[in-house]
Amino acid sequence: MSKIKLENLSKSFGDIKAVDGISLDINEGEILGLLGPNGAGKSTTMKMIAGFLKPDDGDIVIDGKDIAEDDIETKKKLGFLPEGCPIYGDMSVGMFLAFIADIRGYRGKEKDNKIRDAVKLANIEEVLNQQVDTLSKGYSRRVGFAQAIMHSPEILMLDEPTDGLDPNQKIHIRKIIKDMGKDKTIIISTHILEEVEEVCDKVAIIAGGKLRANGKVSEIIKNKKESLEQAFIRLTK
Repeated sequence: MSKIKLENLSKSFGDIKAVDGISLDINEGEILGLLGPNGAGKSTTMKMIAGFLKPDDGDIVIDGKDIAEDDIETKKKLGFLPEGCPIYGDMSVGMFLAFIADIRGYRGKEKDNKIRDAVKLANIEEVLNQQVDTLSKGYSRRVGFAQAIMHSPEILMLDEPTDGLDPNQKIHIRKIIKDMGKDKTIIISTHILEEVEEVCDKVAIIAGGKLRANGKVSEIIKNKKESLEQAFIRLTK
C-alpha cells in the first residue's frame, strides 16, 4: 500500500489556473473522493499524479519518492482510468486487454489469468469479441476500468468511474471499489455526492483549482442538520 503527498501543486493552461496550490495527504488503504463542480481541477490533479501532466509548481511524493525523480518505478504502482476513457476503437475488447497485458509484461498463463480476472471484475464477458468503438458509453467505461485494475496496482485512480453506467452497473462498480479499498490507496474524481458518501473514507472538495475542504464527511459538514450537498454548495460558491 502507498501514501501520496501533494505539496503546493499548481498547473495553468495559458491564463487559466486549473490547479492552484493544492496540498493534500492521501493515506495508505484510504479511498479519497475528489469532489467538485465541472472545471474545478479534479481531472488535472489526477493527470499530474499519474504523470500525464507535469506540474508548473509543487511536488508529488509517493511512498516517500518524488515522482519527478523516480517516475518509471512509481508509475508501475498506478492504475488509472482517465476522463473520457481513451481506448483503441479499432480493436476488439479482447485484443485491447491483451495489448495492455503485453505492455504490462505479462506472458503465457499469467497473462491469461490477469485478463480473465479483470474481465470478471468489470463484468464485460459478453463484449469481449466486440469492437471497442461500437461499445456503449457504459461498457467503454468498464473496459477502461478493466485495464486500470489488470496489474493489481497499489494505487488506483478513477476519474468519473461510474459515468455512463446504469444503476445496477453503478452498484456493481462501487462495491468493487469499496472492496479494493481494503488493500489499495484509491482516488476517485466525481461530482456525484452519493458516490462519495457511499464509497469514500474521506473527501477533498476542490473549486476554482483550490482545495476548499479535506476530511471525513462528518468533519466537512457544519452540523448534523447540514447535508453533504449543502456543505458542497457552501464551499464551492
